Amino acid sequence: MAAITFDHATTRYSLPHARCLAHAAALAYKNANDIETTVNGWGFDRYAFFRVPHRPPFPLEDTQAYVAASDRMIIAAFRGTQPLELRDWLSDANVLMTPYSAGGTIHAGFYQALDVVHAELRDTIAKWRTDDQTLWFTGHSLGGALAMIAAARTYFEDPALLADGVYTFGQPRTCDPDLAAAYDKVFRGRMLRFVNNNDVVARLPPAPLYQHVAEERYFDADGRLRETMTLLASVADRFKGRTADLLAPGADGVRDHFIDAYLARFETSHH
Repeated sequence: MAAITFDHATTRYSLPHARCLAHAAALAYKNANDIETTVNGWGFDRYAFFRVPHRPPFPLEDTQAYVAASDRMIIAAFRGTQPLELRDWLSDANVLMTPYSAGGTIHAGFYQALDVVHAELRDTIAKWRTDDQTLWFTGHSLGGALAMIAAARTYFEDPALLADGVYTFGQPRTCDPDLAAAYDKVFRGRMLRFVNNNDVVARLPPAPLYQHVAEERYFDADGRLRETMTLLASVADRFKGRTADLLAPGADGVRDHFIDAYLARFETSHH
């Protein structure tokens, strides 16, 4: 694997920068000491770790995130959860939505999971953004949902903290069509959802009650990164992925979701 080298002067999308943010999302699964050591090696000299337990009957154990800053760049990364646990949660017929201040409705569980860390995380970003550093949010799985919501909530509370980029990996749907449209209006060109072939979590909770934000980057069954695909080509490609493993047909829906599967795609992908 090639070394992870952040270009702190980056201001827009590039495949190498997306790869770095995928590794930043993967790092959110680690413990506080490992995260600090790694981000220091990436050139970030300020670091804050957030981990807040939830009370029963909340379905997740805790929310975990970190912020890392240099003189030119700030990243906020959120931890995901195990794909089978998240799939069970997202498939629950009792998934609730709650009104959101910017309009529309949002997944109540995601909103609560962010709420416990949001104020402190936002204030940390504001305190460290002393020289107009670029600001990036990232996360995998549940962490992708939290990254998206955190970027939106941070902006709506303080427009000066508009993110330069929000890159998520295997993110579930988080909101209704009205809120997705409001998000797209602000974050178009800044928000990218990376989806790996048959990743099951990226297709939950079900449409049309929930809707994804617009901009997607899709890893096809052969590992190529696509910006657009026709509906017919997309269906054929997902079928190709489902039948690729003759010993475990259909297992790729979960396998494609793991963060390591995304990292592997970035190692071999090309436009």
